[in-house]
Amino acid sequence: MRCPQYAKVGNRQYKINTDFRYAIRCQEIATDDTIGDFERLLGVICTLFGPEALDYPEDYEKLLELAKKYLSCGKEVKETKEKPDMDFVKDMDLIEASFMSDYHIDLTNTEMDWYKFSNLLNGLSNSELGNCCILNNIRNLRNYDASKIEDSKERQKFMEAQKYWALDKEENHLTPNQEKSLKEFNRIIFGKE
Repeated sequence: MRCPQYAKVGNRQYKINTDFRYAIRCQEIATDDTIGDFERLLGVICTLFGPEALDYPEDYEKLLELAKKYLSCGKEVKETKEKPDMDFVKDMDLIEASFMSDYHIDLTNTEMDWYKFSNLLNGLSNSELGNCCILNNIRNLRNYDASKIEDSKERQKFMEAQKYWALDKEENHLTPNQEKSLKEFNRIIFGKE
């Protein structure tokens, strides 16, 4: 599917900020507990569709619906109870290194739309044999059941690595609103709660 450039609501057309960085910024907005739910909605709308979208409150509901569809790359999101194994913001260094190693793309110096970024992200090398990019090595580490390691010293080392790379280190400090927003964003992007 091709990345849309515009969103149409009624007789108005809004240019979409298609660069992948805008979509990632939406995750940051969704989990920012220093602002209320309505302000988060406005933040997502403004980030994706520009400040002129804020001039038409009657379009907010439809724009949020279009934002959700855009952030899921137009795909139906299947809900799952699995915990996310990646965070765009926390893992950006790993994402950048993986794009460089797999595709020879320097994300810091390139423009790329959200759909292409998502497709490339999903196509990063991944193998349970260890032949994969650093991001997927860490994702595999986060998902692996350490109880399967029989040697207690090796299991302990592995569990320490899991703890070091865990995403939920800061989750204990999330407010209920942040948790709710993060779950909604993860449901949209990953199909996970």
